[in-house]
Amino acid sequence: MYLAEVSQILIRNVNYEIPSIKKQIQKLEQIQADFEKREADHKKSENAARSEFNSLCKQLGIPGKQIKQELSEKVKELPEIYEKIAKKIKSLEKVVEFYCGFVNYTLGRQYDDGCVPMIQYIVDKGNTTTYEWIYGEAPLSVSEPPLNISLDNDDLEKKKVEDIDNVGIDFGEIDINGGINFGDVNLEAGGEIDWGDGNVEEAVLGDIDYNISLEESGIVVEAAGHEGGIATGTEAYTVLDNPSTRNDFINQLFELEAFLKLRLYEFKGDDSINFLSFSQLQDSSCIVQNSTLENNQNMLDNVQVVLSEILDTKVQHLHNIKHSARYVDVLTSSLKQKLSLVDKMIALQKSVREKREKCAQEVTTVRPLLQLLIQRTKELQVEIEKDISKKYKNRVVHLTGGINML
Repeated sequence: MYLAEVSQILIRNVNYEIPSIKKQIQKLEQIQADFEKREADHKKSENAARSEFNSLCKQLGIPGKQIKQELSEKVKELPEIYEKIAKKIKSLEKVVEFYCGFVNYTLGRQYDDGCVPMIQYIVDKGNTTTYEWIYGEAPLSVSEPPLNISLDNDDLEKKKVEDIDNVGIDFGEIDINGGINFGDVNLEAGGEIDWGDGNVEEAVLGDIDYNISLEESGIVVEAAGHEGGIATGTEAYTVLDNPSTRNDFINQLFELEAFLKLRLYEFKGDDSINFLSFSQLQDSSCIVQNSTLENNQNMLDNVQVVLSEILDTKVQHLHNIKHSARYVDVLTSSLKQKLSLVDKMIALQKSVREKREKCAQEVTTVRPLLQLLIQRTKELQVEIEKDISKKYKNRVVHLTGGINML
């Protein structure tokens, strides 16, 4: 009976218990591998989001800690940037002269305001206010619209409101039961106010001579028109900063670039086409007749340098930040979303790592149990073989089958 019972235990261990534990370990190891893969994917997403955040912050030139505050401070760099661009625009003087000479000759008439008036104006005057561009004279003062960026300082604003609420109006010492002392004025019925000996009607209808000289008083009478005016609103922006004039300037730069590229194509084209083209320009201005492939290429390079400066990613971001509160909100939201994604990926990595470690711990716990079960099963095999051998005059007995594959 004991042999039958031990054999049953042996068979159950070999056929069910040991394979079940092995499958459990394999499943845990597979889950652990899946968790490792998911953790690596989350880490990859975290690095991608962080890289995008750092890249955008680098383009904007901000650390990215207090985004709106940093953006509002960064916008202050725009005047210096536009001043550098305006200096480079001076190099387009020959380009404008060449283009206008070519257009005026081919069309047979002169443009009153020039072919590319905005570029010509900046070459001559620099990056002036839009007021001066419109009216032809500099304003006495410039009142630029305030930067429309709402900073997230809720605690500060709340404190300000509380401070204002706690401050009362000091009317001094007032006797509530007493009246207001107006002096010796008779306000009884029939009483009249003495306005002096002057005739009120004459004073109102006549001319009053105060005998005051405007020059001595320091009052300046402004001339008619816009002379000495104040530049406000969009007129206070510089021509490179004002969205409308800036767009005109960029469009005219593209116009010059397209023209010079076409001229280069003609220079590099068929000789017969070049001869026909240049023979038609014999009566044009000297700058048009003397144009060569080399100076044409130099002019194109100058135009493209200015284009790359004005269309620089950082400059465009700062320009949009200054003139669009909505753009600031979208940009800030985008940056915060990337930071939020980084935090989310870090949290997911932590969660997956904990699950992976839990699986590894379970494997560590189950594996010794498997080894112990295999060991006990081997011992049962040996004991059964010995016992059966004794019953058959110590003949050698071997149990074969799945037990030898453990």
